[in-house]
Amino acid sequence: MKTYLDCIPCFFRQALEAARITGEDEKTQKKILDEVAKALPDFLLSASPPEMARKIHGIVKEITGINDPYAEIKKQSNKLALSVYPDLRKKLEKSPDRLLIAVELAIAGNVIDYGVKNTLDVDGEVAKILSAENKAIKNESEENFNYSQFKKDLLDAKEILYLADNAGEVVFDRIIIEEIKSLDSNKRVIYAVKEKPTINDALIEDAIFCKIDKTAEIISSGSDAPGTILSLCSEDFLKIFKKADLVISKGQGNFETLSHVKRPVYYLFMAKCPVIANDVGCKVGDIILLQKSG
Repeated sequence: MKTYLDCIPCFFRQALEAARITGEDEKTQKKILDEVAKALPDFLLSASPPEMARKIHGIVKEITGINDPYAEIKKQSNKLALSVYPDLRKKLEKSPDRLLIAVELAIAGNVIDYGVKNTLDVDGEVAKILSAENKAIKNESEENFNYSQFKKDLLDAKEILYLADNAGEVVFDRIIIEEIKSLDSNKRVIYAVKEKPTINDALIEDAIFCKIDKTAEIISSGSDAPGTILSLCSEDFLKIFKKADLVISKGQGNFETLSHVKRPVYYLFMAKCPVIANDVGCKVGDIILLQKSG
């Protein structure tokens, strides 16, 4: 996905929020914004938004000297999400279509995103997810919720690559991966996280803390971008990306960076901003299960 002009104010908002999270004074915050402003003229609109986001957070790290500004936020997100895991399992076990509920929960868990929101009301959002009155869930007749084809392709796949998004959200990913393995324990599920800190994206330690390693193999993409920019990924990751029978891409950042790739990918995310909603052809707040090949 290309960058739209409407993304530019969001770049500055992300930079300011990241600067404030570090606890730096206004003078340092202004310096960070100045450096972002200097970088913008050289940024091509044909590039994906996460490419600029990577530069922004690199600037924040360089000026503040803090390698992982979101470390504490990620820990809190992981703990909170784990606390509702039993409730998620109960909801799943009561469903006549467990895989569908697992998909819905995994996508709804995509609310845990500091790159888009300036607040993180995870407990409030989880309450909505667990509520029978939750209106966000779309059925398979919706154009952007291709559940029937997803289920068929999933059952046929022997090796599945699952691209992680944010910390905390990993618990919701665990739900769907456990359900995939319950369908066929011989399926190989590979869970790819980021190599280094970027916003609140999941790292290997987050995946292990949330116990993904109990049901999937955890690998690093080799990248520190808030998405999956293939040119920055490791050779080992690229080999798996190319040969996997099925790729599941979680979150907006992965959609923004991969929607042009030639191989088929299933994108699971919640449309959290008007730019994404317009690009996909949906409404803000819709949950998306979309297969696309660039």
